[in-house]
Amino acid sequence: MVGDPTPPAASGGSRRRGAVLEEAILRAAADELLESGYPGLTMDRVAKRAGTNKNAIYRRWPNRAALGVAAYRRLVTARTQPPDTGTLREDALTLLRRINCDLSSPEGEILRSLLSSVGDEPELLAELQEQAADGGSASWLTILGRAVARGEAPPEAVHPRVATVALTLLRNEYVTQGLGSVPDGVLVEIVDEVYLPLVRGRGPASA
Repeated sequence: MVGDPTPPAASGGSRRRGAVLEEAILRAAADELLESGYPGLTMDRVAKRAGTNKNAIYRRWPNRAALGVAAYRRLVTARTQPPDTGTLREDALTLLRRINCDLSSPEGEILRSLLSSVGDEPELLAELQEQAADGGSASWLTILGRAVARGEAPPEAVHPRVATVALTLLRNEYVTQGLGSVPDGVLVEIVDEVYLPLVRGRGPASA
C-alpha cells in the first residue's frame, strides 16, 4: 500500500506522513472553522489549505463532523493554557475573562453549530459535550496547584468541583441572563466574593 499522495514537504522534498500530515490537516481545518464556521467547513477546502487530498483526510476522519470536532478540540486546547500571573486572583480573573470572550466569540458559535449538527452521532456528541462540560478544568486545577505551592491556598482546594466553581457561575450568567458577554464587574464579583473565599476556606475540616 502506498503512502498518502500528498505534495512534497517544502523543505525536504519527501512526502508528509503520520503526525506531521495530521497536524497540517487539523491546523487547516481549525483555520477554516475560524474563517467560515462549521457550515462552511468542507473536505475540499481543508485539503487545499493543508496541501493534501481528501483521501488523506478520510483515512483519519470518516466524515466532516468528525473532522470538525477534532479541529474544534485543537482550537480549544490552544486557547486554554493556564495563565501564570503570580497570584491566584489574577490567574482566575485572566482565565475567566478569556473564557467569557470565547463563549461570545466565533469559537462559541462553532461549538453551538457542532452540537446542533452531530445529534445523530452519539460518540461525537458525547465527545463535544465532554469538551464543553470540562471547560478547561485542567487549567483551573493548574492555577490552584500553583497557588498551593505559593502558600495562597490549602492543598484541599485542589478539587475539580472547587476548581471550576467560577466557570460554573459564569455559565449560569449566560443561561439565566441571556447575555452575549458577561460584564467584567460580574467576573470580579465571582472571583472576589465566591471563588477566593471558597478556595481559601478549604481545609481538613471542610474537606
